[in-house]
Amino acid sequence: MYQQFNEQFAAATRQFADTAAQVNRLALDNAGAVFGLQIAAIEERVNATFAFFGEAAEARDPEAFKTLWPKGVQVARENVERAVSTGQEAFGRTVKANEAIAELAKSQIETSAKATQANVEKATKAATKATAAK
Repeated sequence: MYQQFNEQFAAATRQFADTAAQVNRLALDNAGAVFGLQIAAIEERVNATFAFFGEAAEARDPEAFKTLWPKGVQVARENVERAVSTGQEAFGRTVKANEAIAELAKSQIETSAKATQANVEKATKAATKATAAK
Protein backbone atom coordinates (compact mmCIF):
# COMPACT_ATOMS: atom_id res chain seq x y z
CA MET A 1 0.00 0.00 0.00
CA TYR A 2 2.81 2.41 0.91
CA GLN A 3 4.61 1.49 -2.28
CA GLN A 4 1.65 2.73 -4.33
CA PHE A 5 1.67 6.06 -2.47
CA ASN A 6 5.41 6.37 -2.93
CA GLU A 7 5.14 5.70 -6.66
CA GLN A 8 2.33 8.24 -7.05
CA PHE A 9 4.27 10.82 -5.06
CA ALA A 10 7.46 10.18 -7.05
CA ALA A 11 5.57 10.46 -10.35
CA ALA A 12 3.92 13.71 -9.28
CA THR A 13 7.26 15.08 -8.10
CA ARG A 14 8.96 14.18 -11.40
CA GLN A 15 6.14 15.80 -13.35
CA PHE A 16 6.36 18.94 -11.21
CA ALA A 17 10.15 19.10 -11.61
CA ASP A 18 9.86 18.73 -15.39
CA THR A 19 7.27 21.48 -15.54
CA ALA A 20 9.35 23.74 -13.28
CA ALA A 21 12.36 23.19 -15.55
CA GLN A 22 10.28 24.15 -18.60
CA VAL A 23 8.99 27.28 -16.83
CA ASN A 24 12.52 28.25 -15.83
CA ARG A 25 13.74 27.74 -19.39
CA LEU A 26 10.95 29.95 -20.76
CA ALA A 27 11.60 32.64 -18.16
CA LEU A 28 15.36 32.62 -18.77
CA ASP A 29 14.92 32.67 -22.55
CA ASN A 30 12.59 35.64 -22.20
CA ALA A 31 14.95 37.45 -19.84
CA GLY A 32 17.85 36.89 -22.23
CA ALA A 33 15.86 38.13 -25.22
CA VAL A 34 14.62 41.23 -23.39
CA PHE A 35 18.11 41.96 -22.04
CA GLY A 36 19.59 41.64 -25.55
CA LEU A 37 16.87 43.89 -26.94
CA GLN A 38 17.55 46.54 -24.32
CA ILE A 39 21.33 46.37 -24.81
CA ALA A 40 20.97 46.72 -28.59
CA ALA A 41 18.71 49.75 -28.18
CA ILE A 42 21.09 51.36 -25.68
CA GLU A 43 24.07 50.74 -27.94
CA GLU A 44 22.31 52.26 -30.94
CA ARG A 45 21.19 55.35 -29.05
CA VAL A 46 24.56 55.87 -27.33
CA ASN A 47 26.29 55.78 -30.72
CA ALA A 48 23.87 58.36 -32.12
CA THR A 49 24.24 60.59 -29.06
CA PHE A 50 28.04 60.48 -29.13
CA ALA A 51 28.02 61.21 -32.85
CA PHE A 52 25.94 64.30 -32.10
CA PHE A 53 28.31 65.32 -29.28
CA GLY A 54 31.21 64.89 -31.71
CA GLU A 55 29.56 67.32 -34.12
CA ALA A 56 28.82 69.72 -31.26
CA ALA A 57 32.44 69.66 -30.15
CA GLU A 58 33.55 70.64 -33.64
CA ALA A 59 31.18 73.63 -33.85
CA ARG A 60 33.06 76.91 -33.52
CA ASP A 61 30.78 79.65 -34.83
CA PRO A 62 27.15 80.64 -34.12
CA GLU A 63 26.01 79.42 -37.53
CA ALA A 64 27.22 75.89 -36.72
CA PHE A 65 25.34 75.98 -33.42
CA LYS A 66 22.15 76.96 -35.26
CA THR A 67 22.40 73.83 -37.40
CA LEU A 68 23.12 71.68 -34.34
CA TRP A 69 19.88 72.58 -32.55
CA PRO A 70 17.57 70.63 -34.92
CA LYS A 71 19.99 67.68 -34.91
CA GLY A 72 19.99 67.65 -31.10
CA VAL A 73 16.21 67.69 -31.00
CA GLN A 74 16.13 64.88 -33.59
CA VAL A 75 18.55 62.75 -31.55
CA ALA A 76 16.53 63.34 -28.37
CA ARG A 77 13.27 62.47 -30.15
CA GLU A 78 14.76 59.29 -31.62
CA ASN A 79 16.09 58.31 -28.18
CA VAL A 80 12.64 58.66 -26.64
CA GLU A 81 10.93 56.85 -29.54
CA ARG A 82 13.41 53.98 -29.38
CA ALA A 83 13.02 53.69 -25.61
CA VAL A 84 9.24 53.55 -25.92
CA SER A 85 9.27 51.02 -28.78
CA THR A 86 11.83 48.86 -27.00
CA GLY A 87 9.75 48.94 -23.83
CA GLN A 88 6.65 47.92 -25.77
CA GLU A 89 8.48 45.09 -27.51
CA ALA A 90 9.93 43.87 -24.20
CA PHE A 91 6.47 43.99 -22.65
CA GLY A 92 5.00 42.05 -25.59
CA ARG A 93 7.67 39.36 -25.32
CA THR A 94 7.11 39.09 -21.59
CA VAL A 95 3.36 38.74 -22.07
CA LYS A 96 3.92 35.93 -24.60
CA ALA A 97 6.33 34.17 -22.24
CA ASN A 98 3.84 34.47 -19.38
CA GLU A 99 1.10 33.05 -21.60
CA ALA A 100 3.33 30.07 -22.41
CA ILE A 101 4.04 29.58 -18.70
CA ALA A 102 0.31 29.78 -17.92
CA GLU A 103 -0.38 27.18 -20.60
CA LEU A 104 2.20 24.88 -19.01
CA ALA A 105 0.60 25.35 -15.61
CA LYS A 106 -2.85 24.69 -17.08
CA SER A 107 -1.68 21.47 -18.72
CA GLN A 108 0.02 20.44 -15.46
CA ILE A 109 -3.22 20.96 -13.53
CA GLU A 110 -5.28 19.12 -16.14
CA THR A 111 -2.88 16.18 -16.15
CA SER A 112 -2.90 16.02 -12.35
CA ALA A 113 -6.69 16.21 -12.27
CA LYS A 114 -7.00 13.35 -14.77
CA ALA A 115 -4.54 11.21 -12.83
CA THR A 116 -6.32 11.93 -9.56
CA GLN A 117 -9.69 11.15 -11.10
CA ALA A 118 -8.35 7.85 -12.44
CA ASN A 119 -6.97 6.96 -9.00
CA VAL A 120 -10.28 7.84 -7.33
CA GLU A 121 -12.20 5.67 -9.79
CA LYS A 122 -9.74 2.82 -9.28
CA ALA A 123 -10.02 3.10 -5.48
CA THR A 124 -13.82 3.30 -5.70
CA LYS A 125 -13.97 0.14 -7.80
CA ALA A 126 -11.63 -1.64 -5.43
CA ALA A 127 -13.69 -0.54 -2.41
CA THR A 128 -16.93 -1.60 -4.10
CA LYS A 129 -15.41 -4.96 -4.99
CA ALA A 130 -14.11 -5.44 -1.44
CA THR A 131 -17.49 -4.51 0.06
CA ALA A 132 -19.30 -6.89 -2.29
CA ALA A 133 -16.94 -9.73 -1.36
CA LYS A 134 -17.81 -9.42 2.35
